[in-house]
Amino acid sequence: MSRSLKWAGGILAFLLLVVMVAIPYRVEIALALVGFVSKQRAPVGPNQDIAWSTGADMSGRTPEQRPPNIVLILADDLGWNDLTFGGGGVAGGSVPTPHIDSIAAEGVNFTNGYAANGTCAPSRAALMSGRYGTRFGFEFTPAPPGMMQFGALRPTPAGVLRPLIINEDAEAVPYESMGMPTSEITIAELLRERGYHTVHIGKWHLGRSKGMLPEDQGFDESLLMSSGLYLPEDHPDVVNSKQDFDPIDQFLWAAMRFAASFNGGADFQPDGYLTGYYTEQAVEVIEANKDRPFFLYLAHWAPHTPLQATREDYEALSHIENHRERVYAAMIRSLDRGVGEVLDALERNGLDENTLVLFTSDNGGAGYIGLPEVNRPFRGWKITLFEGGIHVPFFARWPARIAPGTEVDAPVHHFDMYATMAAAAGAALPDDREMDGVDLVPFATGSVSGVPHDALFWRSGASQSALVDGWKLNVSDPPGRRWLFDLASDPNEQHDLSQERPDKLSELEAALAAHNAAQSDPAWPSLLSMPVNIDKDRSRPDAPDDEYIYWSN
Repeated sequence: MSRSLKWAGGILAFLLLVVMVAIPYRVEIALALVGFVSKQRAPVGPNQDIAWSTGADMSGRTPEQRPPNIVLILADDLGWNDLTFGGGGVAGGSVPTPHIDSIAAEGVNFTNGYAANGTCAPSRAALMSGRYGTRFGFEFTPAPPGMMQFGALRPTPAGVLRPLIINEDAEAVPYESMGMPTSEITIAELLRERGYHTVHIGKWHLGRSKGMLPEDQGFDESLLMSSGLYLPEDHPDVVNSKQDFDPIDQFLWAAMRFAASFNGGADFQPDGYLTGYYTEQAVEVIEANKDRPFFLYLAHWAPHTPLQATREDYEALSHIENHRERVYAAMIRSLDRGVGEVLDALERNGLDENTLVLFTSDNGGAGYIGLPEVNRPFRGWKITLFEGGIHVPFFARWPARIAPGTEVDAPVHHFDMYATMAAAAGAALPDDREMDGVDLVPFATGSVSGVPHDALFWRSGASQSALVDGWKLNVSDPPGRRWLFDLASDPNEQHDLSQERPDKLSELEAALAAHNAAQSDPAWPSLLSMPVNIDKDRSRPDAPDDEYIYWSN
């Protein structure tokens, strides 16, 4: 991060604190300050052509003889009900997702696939490290300069009955220093040691300094999402949807720009709508590397806010009356089309049979976009550990090894993707640390019976969870609440059994405590804890008897 941006972020944080204490109309002034500081950053340059590195497998092996290419596609905030594969789909299933669906239909669907966390960055830390992020202090999602201060100064929004809880004793850590430590061995580092060419495209969110960037963490090449607009707000080809009821949305619109960078270089404008641009570049990477083993980590921003769609995709969905839902559905349409183009590129280059393609989302759909069906039938949203926040699409396709139409019902976790990719490449897992992931291919082929994990755990300050032998414990403290569910009979978490089964409650509490005792302290503090209504999206007002959790960040 540049010195000017560090300076601007520090000034912004100071001014926001002043505004927080002293001034009426402080939200409007704060947003103006955020926008002002955003404009003080170095200007975004014109688009740059990227000449992706090319190379050949010097052993002369054919694509079928080489170790498999590996493509990991990660969506951001994709809701369980956004895909038509499971019979659902955004806008009542009227926006099909045939290309994403095909990964599961032509490979394996892990029906109980879990994100590593209810927010984005800790999930990415688990994907890249193969471990619980809490083993190395990656517990909370890094937030850009001013975002937490803006949340803290904002009066409790209309319809929200429970306040933010500010951690008054927290010492702020610079955003650029919040990340995955260099001591972790990333999947990119592991695969590069096996002769893979490693490429990252899109979101990173695992640190911006001290060797934490993708090109410092094992990626030979990195096209980084430098900010978060899909197109400039006033672009003639974009359709925007702003959620005035959501403070996060307000901050993003004020703070974000349309920008990318390559291998740590200066920011430049992407060549078109962001999802399509990442897709085009991913296809070019496949073309450039068709003659050697490669690992492509395609980390899409879609369908994360700010909600922006191309006018073409928006106009194709004229049957959707709700503007917000129509923009969101158009974003899903673009994401699915992009996945199809990546799969087509593999087939066109003769790589289809021996390429492992993995697809998942970093967490569930967000309640703050105001679409109540996004995670149906599950309760909860992103920023909770209820199923809506962490039960995600989890697909793998490898025609050379995995039969089409395979289903695995045992619970699996993001860190399993690390172990699965490593095993596919013939790479041994690091043996100098506790590794949590398990190779999932033997479970998909039936060569191994049983379940990959006896227990799985999640932790983000006030919110914690344990899943043991089909029983799930959700904890929120504050307000000091426990929920206990038997997922075998109640997969949608409708019937709290914490009072009826104190034996199971104690068993899972003990398992969670034992897990926590083996984890590290957070590498940076939580600055605040926020209330999240479990059953109502952010557009609807709270009621006194609503169930809610607190989430620390």
